[in-house]
Amino acid sequence: MENITTIKLSTETKARLEHLKEYDRETYNELINKLFYILNVCRKEPLKAQKILENLDKRIKRKIIIKKKIKAD
Repeated sequence: MENITTIKLSTETKARLEHLKEYDRETYNELINKLFYILNVCRKEPLKAQKILENLDKRIKRKIIIKKKIKAD
């Protein structure tokens, strides 16, 4: 079994992480590992990292639009 720990985050940091989630059930662990992956890619291949971030941004915006449509119905 994986070791698990607790970390303290400010409410602002938590809100920023929530905004970066691609889907509602994405864990903070998954999200932080995704950010580490993007940072590592950025060091080696900045253009590839830029494309990853653009795609991530599109998916997040799509999620927000879908949520708004669901609330409107």
